[in-house]
Amino acid sequence: MTAPADYRVSHLDELEAESLFIMREVVAELERPVLLFSGGKDSIVMLRLAQKAFAPANIPFPVMHVDTGHNFREVLEYRDQRVAEMGLHLVVASVPEALASGLVHESPDGMRNRI
Repeated sequence: MTAPADYRVSHLDELEAESLFIMREVVAELERPVLLFSGGKDSIVMLRLAQKAFAPANIPFPVMHVDTGHNFREVLEYRDQRVAEMGLHLVVASVPEALASGLVHESPDGMRNRI
């Protein structure tokens, strides 16, 4: 009888597997998870990991973009394109709308974060 083949997982494969496990656990344990999506490289990777975690099914939670009002048009177009391609529910929270409605107040120094 031959010895079993030496099976090794690369460091990146290990990190990916852990990420997929965490995403599945979040969906199993939390009521209303959401994936924040800015359109940057980090959130693009997170979106791809979510896709892999639940394939062949759709991602079981919405994608949320916090629109600061300072986004590049291309980023918003990419966001909308990816969301449409993947059949996802997109939630957009608009900082300018929150300011206009009085939900968020900007201090005279331009800061929006409470201390």
